[in-house]
Amino acid sequence: MTVVVAARRSPIGTAGRGLRALLAHELAAPVLAAVHDDAARTGLLGADGAARSPGDVVLGSCTGPGGNLARVSALAAGLGTAVPGLTVDRQCGSGLAAILTAHQAITAGDTDYVLAGGVESASTAPHRAHRPGAAPSRDNVAAQPYARAPFAPPGFPDPDMGPAADDLAAARSVSRVRQDAYAAASHAKALTAQAAGTFDRELVPLPDLARDDRPRRLDVAILAKMRPAFTSGGSVTAATASPISDGASAVALVSDAAWSATGAPGVGRVPGLRIVAGAVVGCDPALPGWGAVPAIEAVLARARRTVSEVAVIEIVEAFAAQVLATTDALGLDPLGADSGRVCPDGGALALGHPWGASGAVAVTRLFSTLVVGGHPAGTLGLAAAAIGGGMGIAIVVEVVR
Repeated sequence: MTVVVAARRSPIGTAGRGLRALLAHELAAPVLAAVHDDAARTGLLGADGAARSPGDVVLGSCTGPGGNLARVSALAAGLGTAVPGLTVDRQCGSGLAAILTAHQAITAGDTDYVLAGGVESASTAPHRAHRPGAAPSRDNVAAQPYARAPFAPPGFPDPDMGPAADDLAAARSVSRVRQDAYAAASHAKALTAQAAGTFDRELVPLPDLARDDRPRRLDVAILAKMRPAFTSGGSVTAATASPISDGASAVALVSDAAWSATGAPGVGRVPGLRIVAGAVVGCDPALPGWGAVPAIEAVLARARRTVSEVAVIEIVEAFAAQVLATTDALGLDPLGADSGRVCPDGGALALGHPWGASGAVAVTRLFSTLVVGGHPAGTLGLAAAAIGGGMGIAIVVEVVR
């Protein structure tokens, strides 16, 4: 097993705003350096913690510039030339996949300390084009730019995420009224948390942006007047879809043996989140937003737990419809009794959705809420994301002290 002993994130900026001038590695490097420093201060890295380097850096990213972004970021963070890097792409689940990959490496005995997370700079992501003569068009004559790579090959559904969210809302009977209410609630939670300084401990301020720029007060009466954003007659609007964003997040993971050696239970041990189980699943590519449901079901089964036993659930809020379809399937009421359990300080609708980082942001939020927030040992948290192409990813963690 492995234990998350530190977790940080950058402010999340709406694409084209405060973080628009920073390249992906420039977002990731200060976050990696900060979380490494946090881990060093725990004493888990030895008496001279700053000299102890991680065995690897694993970062998720969807639209990065290539060149092994994790390695570039590790070097930029000043971690030393001996620290390697691995970049993973599981689309919106990339940051969470990076953490599970690091967990697997530690569990296998390859290393006992890894930094893992995700980063996305939508503002500086490169434009892509098919080479001349190789464009996938009927006449095959010229280079063609494209907005995104396919999530699925020909013969399979390959919807953009917005129309897919409309389809999911229709398939699962998620009303426009509930979507508007959920988006407004997410922003209200985030504003409350921001005003209370809840995010301060986890944030690594960056040039031109010291805090998340997205949260604002939303009036459901005004939201009700907004037009569908993606399909005629659809229910998803610009307010109930997460914004394209820039940001980074990372956590420090150590082996359970290294953590256990620091002292007796509750006496001298560094508080953290032990990874109990992880799961990645596939689902119908036509309804990719559904992927979080089977992923959560799978990870709870592996952890031998039920959703009623989980204190805090962080679901990446790509769309309000997506979250509501997931919580409906799990028997949760995020607009009522479970408001304090599901994204209790708001989620991607309010903070922003830097695709490759969002899964790691969810784990960082769990760390702040459960560990920094003082929850007792044994308290469970869950993070999950639906993924383009029809996949889902989830993780169950428990507080250790």
